[in-house]
Amino acid sequence: MVQYGTLYIVATPIGNLGDMTARAVVVLQQVALIAAEDTRHSGPLLQHFGITTPCIACHDHNEREIAAGLVARIVAGESIALISDAGTPLISDPGYHLVRTAREAGVSVVPVPGASALIAALSVSGLPSDRFSFEGFLPAKSSARRQRLQALVAESGTLIFYESTHRIEESLADMVGVFGADRYAVIAREITKRFETIHGDTLENLVAWVAADPNQCKGEFVVMVHGAAAVETRVVDADTERVLRILLEELPVKQAAALAAKITGAKKNALYQFALAAAGQAEGKAVD
Repeated sequence: MVQYGTLYIVATPIGNLGDMTARAVVVLQQVALIAAEDTRHSGPLLQHFGITTPCIACHDHNEREIAAGLVARIVAGESIALISDAGTPLISDPGYHLVRTAREAGVSVVPVPGASALIAALSVSGLPSDRFSFEGFLPAKSSARRQRLQALVAESGTLIFYESTHRIEESLADMVGVFGADRYAVIAREITKRFETIHGDTLENLVAWVAADPNQCKGEFVVMVHGAAAVETRVVDADTERVLRILLEELPVKQAAALAAKITGAKKNALYQFALAAAGQAEGKAVD
């Protein structure tokens, strides 16, 4: 009986090389092949730890084509390690198709845990961590980005996003437009690197903070947004809700909430949160 090899999913540092685990080094030294998201990017890391194992590129553009071949090698007895450019593979990185193909073939897939930007950021954010939703990168176009955010507006758990240098300002601005200016959020920039920055404030203030300092627009970002506050049903009674929903058919959320508050005497902030949730539910139904 042929003894299958193993597919190892190996986490690598997201910045500080000191975060490389001893187990990761041993695994990468002992496998027959390393499948790397970008062999040129991973080269210096492997050289630093004296890892001379052969590498092959495995990225978004070729993963489907090479997955079967890599799994065939594992079935034949070789062990292969998958690494991404930084952090834990498959977390907004390639690898899903390779892992799925390996598992369907009965191959053992073994995690070698280590750094993960989203977990590192959440651990120092001061935001609730008992429930959170990782949303990865938002769409590049504003209209699609706002639509995606709208679907999350009523989510009560902490929301976690990745964002790039080129879109951080636009994404924060869209978050203000959808979640509201006063929603609290935390930006984690360049985690574990020289210019690591962790800064929390209202979304409106974060937009101004980033715009005021060009350096805060540079690097890799994790943006964490506090979940939606629970709306007290006794504040938004049936009559108030009816007025608010009628106004929402004709007016933007902010204007509808303000006018409903004047008409009913209910608290504007409570109506605003309720209106955001109502708009998010309507958007979700429309998309479905």
